[in-house]
Amino acid sequence: PNGFLIELFKDGPKTTAYLTAASPGAFKGYHLHTVRRSHLVCIRGRMNISVVDGPHRAEYVLDAATPQRLVLPTNVWIGYENVGTEEAWMINVPDPAYDPHLQGEQLEKSREEIQQQLQQPA
Repeated sequence: PNGFLIELFKDGPKTTAYLTAASPGAFKGYHLHTVRRSHLVCIRGRMNISVVDGPHRAEYVLDAATPQRLVLPTNVWIGYENVGTEEAWMINVPDPAYDPHLQGEQLEKSREEIQQQLQQPA
């Protein structure tokens, strides 16, 4: 109900590029990758990228009107929110490519869990 995710390119079983779409106001996340870095570019609309590392949060706005690449490291919590008025599309080129055989590489947390994490003393 908040958008979709589609694999754009594959190399055998591994996915080398994704398209994530989010409806206006939709939030996707939080997730953390233990192996893959994310290379993000917004190609339609505006996305706010929230990055949480322990007790610290950083916010980045990616806008298709002024395309730029955002590279995120491993082991940080990432959330995407469409802050525009139209459906937003974002390309992710993970490094290394997503391997479906690699178990436990992606972890999930709710917004509430992240908020609690941010409120705990460092």
